[in-house]
This record gives sequence, structure tokens and C-alpha cells, in this order.
Amino acid sequence: MISFAAQFSPRRMGHSHITIHNKAFRPYLSAAQLDEAVTGLAARLSADYAGRQPLFVVVLTGGFMFASDLLKHFTGLCEIVFIRVASYEGTGSTGVVQEILGLREDVQGRHLIVIEDIVDTGTTMHHLLPTLLAKGPASVEIATLFFKPESLKHEVDLRYVAMEIPNDFVVGYGLDYDGLGRNLPDVYVAV
Repeated sequence: MISFAAQFSPRRMGHSHITIHNKAFRPYLSAAQLDEAVTGLAARLSADYAGRQPLFVVVLTGGFMFASDLLKHFTGLCEIVFIRVASYEGTGSTGVVQEILGLREDVQGRHLIVIEDIVDTGTTMHHLLPTLLAKGPASVEIATLFFKPESLKHEVDLRYVAMEIPNDFVVGYGLDYDGLGRNLPDVYVAV
């Protein structure tokens, strides 16, 4: 896991400040810093799941960039499925998870790795994990790009965390602000 404070260097990023929906954001993490964290996490997952064929369950929409880069570096055989859940509106969690597109695959006896863009309150995982566990998998782990321990409201067991960050609102690299900003290769923080 990479610490935010040790890695921050806005000079390496392409833009200085950006505005989304009249809200200002400043540089936070560069694409190079994200790549380093994601590659390191992929190496851990590859080692831990060597000889097994995990099923990666990607939580859309925010997890798509992270999942793409992470799985390019995963060296074993695996399967990938996508689910979509939502609990955000604007810059805050609504506290209610709505499953929009569900899991259709048989996961009985499978090793599942849920790929999430960010775990902050833990609400999404708090509601999703019991649903997955009820389907009888051999194991379920969470791999998250970002973890905000200061925001946590539900206990979540996180074995695979790429980066721990403060309780700031961030956009870019799959994370959005009311639908915009997901396509940014770098991550920006609200000012």
C-alpha cells in the first residue's frame, strides 16, 4: 500500500486545476503514481492466487479503469464479470445501495475478488458482501484502489488496498463528480 503523503507530486501531472460542475479541483495523484500502486497490487494478487482461477467481480462504474489496469498485470488465469451498484449522489454517499445490474454467474466454490474503486463509508461492501457470501463461494476478498479509513462507518475486511488516502473528495481515473471526470488519467481533489 502506498501512502498518499509520500507520493504526492502535482508537478508531474498534465493539468494544474480543473473545474467540474462549477467545483474546483487541484492535482492529487498522477497517472504514474496510480500505475505504480496498481502494478504493485496486481503483483500481490498474482502471487496470492497462483495456481487458482479467481473470478474478479468488478463494481461499475467507478471501478472500470482500475480493474482494466489491474487485470492487465494479473499473471494467472481468471474470469471477469461486472456488477453495478450505486450509493453516491454529488459528493456524498446516500447511505443506500441500489443494485442495478446483478451477478448472473454461478460462484459456488469459486474464489471471488471484488474490485472496487474506493472504500470510504463501507456501505457498498456492507450490503454487497452478504449477497455474495450467500451464493456459496470458496472465498471473497476486496481489492480497492483507494481506502479512506477516516470515513468508515461499516467494518470491512480489506486485504488488498492500493492506496490509503485522507477523507477528501476525489475525481479521475474512474471516479466521478455527478457523472463527469471519470476519463481523467490523473486524480484530482476538491478544493
